[in-house]
Amino acid sequence: MADPGAVVDDLHAEGEDLDRLVAGLGPEQWATPTPAPGWTVAHQIAHLAWTDEQAVKSATEPEAFAREAEKAMAAPDTFVDEAAARGAQDPPAELLKRWRAGRAAVRAALSAHPTDVRMPWFLTRMSVASMATGRLMETWAHGQDIADALGVRRTPTDRLRHVARIGVRARDYGYFMRGETPPAEEFRVELTAPDGTLWTYGPEDAAQRVTGTALDFCLLATQRAHRADLALRAEGADADHWLDIAQAFAGPPGQGREPGRSGPGGQGGGAA
Repeated sequence: MADPGAVVDDLHAEGEDLDRLVAGLGPEQWATPTPAPGWTVAHQIAHLAWTDEQAVKSATEPEAFAREAEKAMAAPDTFVDEAAARGAQDPPAELLKRWRAGRAAVRAALSAHPTDVRMPWFLTRMSVASMATGRLMETWAHGQDIADALGVRRTPTDRLRHVARIGVRARDYGYFMRGETPPAEEFRVELTAPDGTLWTYGPEDAAQRVTGTALDFCLLATQRAHRADLALRAEGADADHWLDIAQAFAGPPGQGREPGRSGPGGQGGGAA
């Protein structure tokens, strides 16, 4: 299990990186469409702000969060979009202020929360480390949408290890969400980190293997790039199929990106 304090610190750093990307944008740039249909840069930040607020409520007011989650689950196909749309109507300066306040509140709430007490979340319960990791994954993934919309190529960091870890651990989830039975055997995953070191998961002698860069794997698992635009390699039919259905996020399978439309960040592995 990841050290909760280290993950919370990395979550803070990920938010600061994205803050630097959007802080100087003019009003017209906040209205720039992103690869998520119907979502502008403002929608992306509004979604992060709303989800951070829910994380704080989960950590500090679990009963109030449970009521909020119940309402959200009553409209599972619309509540995320509706929350983003409401927030996107705020002036950019107010939205940015709200998001910054939420990030600070998440950091404080998770730092103070007992590490052995799980928090309620949508259809599950989360430890401090898993909540911080989930928030970091979302911040990175939605930040990628914003970077792609603005034509910015971000420099990958070793914080991707958190996103990669979720992607590997969530292997079976992609099968379940499609009504498929996941393979019984573990896969071997070998990813080249931004600093050139190797991150490895699963048995070294596994027959089913996935190799490539950590950036490409994270882009795939968060559906921020199409597999055809990435340089991930699979050995074995099961591993090959997994790369078609992998998802590190909760909820139904998304539509993902069309080939050739992955944006500047979707070419991390130098795919052919």
